[in-house]
Amino acid sequence: MRFALLTLAPILSLCSLGSLVAAERNVIFIITDDESPTLGCYGDPVAKTPAIDAIAADGMLFRNAFATTASCSASRSVVMSGLHNHRNGQFGHQHHYHKFASFHDVVGLAMPQVMKNAGYRTGQIGKYHVAPEAVYHFETYLKGNSRNAVEMADASRDFIIDSSDDRPFFLYFATSDPHRGGGVDKTSKLELKPDLFGNKPNGKAYPGVDEVFYDPADVVVPAFLPDTPETREELAQYYQSCSRIDQGVARLVEILKANDLYDKTMIVFTADHGMAFAGGKTTVYEGGLRVPFVVRDPYQSERGVESEALISHIDITPSILDFAGGLDPKTNGPKNPINVKKYWAERDEAMKDNRDGGKKFDSYHGKSWMHCLANPSEPHHETIFASHTFHEIQMYYPMRVVRDDKYKLIWNIAYPLPYPFASDLWAASSWQAQWKKGPDAPYGNKTVDGYVHRPQFELYDIAADPNETSNLADSEGHKDILERYKAKLKAMQKEMQDPWIMKWDYE
Repeated sequence: MRFALLTLAPILSLCSLGSLVAAERNVIFIITDDESPTLGCYGDPVAKTPAIDAIAADGMLFRNAFATTASCSASRSVVMSGLHNHRNGQFGHQHHYHKFASFHDVVGLAMPQVMKNAGYRTGQIGKYHVAPEAVYHFETYLKGNSRNAVEMADASRDFIIDSSDDRPFFLYFATSDPHRGGGVDKTSKLELKPDLFGNKPNGKAYPGVDEVFYDPADVVVPAFLPDTPETREELAQYYQSCSRIDQGVARLVEILKANDLYDKTMIVFTADHGMAFAGGKTTVYEGGLRVPFVVRDPYQSERGVESEALISHIDITPSILDFAGGLDPKTNGPKNPINVKKYWAERDEAMKDNRDGGKKFDSYHGKSWMHCLANPSEPHHETIFASHTFHEIQMYYPMRVVRDDKYKLIWNIAYPLPYPFASDLWAASSWQAQWKKGPDAPYGNKTVDGYVHRPQFELYDIAADPNETSNLADSEGHKDILERYKAKLKAMQKEMQDPWIMKWDYE
């Protein structure tokens, strides 16, 4: 019966008198900005995140969830399309002069569009950061300070509880925390001051938030970062920003429970990619791609469980659409697809544009992980693929990755170039402190020079060496494995329609 229920279209529950009550099978999708699995439920001994921990305790925690690219706009386009960004066209940032955007015909697979076609009213609040808007269009745009998730939750309340529309709701809830920003902490005694990560200066708090402050001596320093005073001070700010998100999640749960919606709403919590430190964000190392991923589906009997399955951000849209009853298992696309030619003709928009890159968008790269919620021991992907090309437009450095539960291969396609820095990561005190010490200064498991100048291939025994400390690409004993994973990489590039596959034949 459970499997049959998951395939039903959204259902409205009626009381005995025939009056309308809260719709069933709602969805809140929460995506944070630059957050690693810095959560108590992931075993972080310092992070204070009780609300998210409680959701995990009554849902599923995915241990092996990965972004496909550690860049904000590019990653969000993957989340909202189910396609790698090299295929959907959003190669890098949407804002300012970067001006990357998805192909127009992605509209046929875009998350808010397919959820509307599946019978949902759609709303968005917080960070958007993709384009064109007509592709990723929500019916309702809510306003709230994206640095204050509590305020965002309160601003979402009327949309969540709206009884004037009998459709179930889909809310895309996107914080700007814990992204860098807001200046530096001038109270620091260090010469190089830590970024505030959106926190208010001088220990002040956002309205409605009980700020959680962290001692730099207590934070957990990831293996890819140097254990220095500068790093610890920045991590303390980052942790504070993460805890503010948790309080917003707690407020969302309060709203749901107060309106008889908590057990009628699936909650998905993740991040666009890993933390904003050199070695995390913009890289394809574990610190950049590994993300938190927690799902509470109140319609599942298996709860309070963990999954070791490999899942990817390309899986998010097809999974949520599957929950909504709108995924066609035969095509791995929407059951009720949009006629994209008609869509743009009716808008009299993009009629002469290159709308699809030469190939129709009719199915997702990803696949639904709903079966994992029902059967936590089931695997998902055998191998996952990552595709990074740009962050800021000045930062051309294409990288492609294949990873399974044994090995991980990184192809640094433009390896003769020095690795480019995002402007905020270059300015970070955690990086600058080591940069000023010279090329041989340690930086996590590398040196400063080793971080900036990378080899063509990096091969890691990810099962035995999860911190990616030893590159085996030049190891005589791993030549066969290197060639096998190169072949895997090329095959996945072909499957995922990656234009950079031609670089195997020249350059």
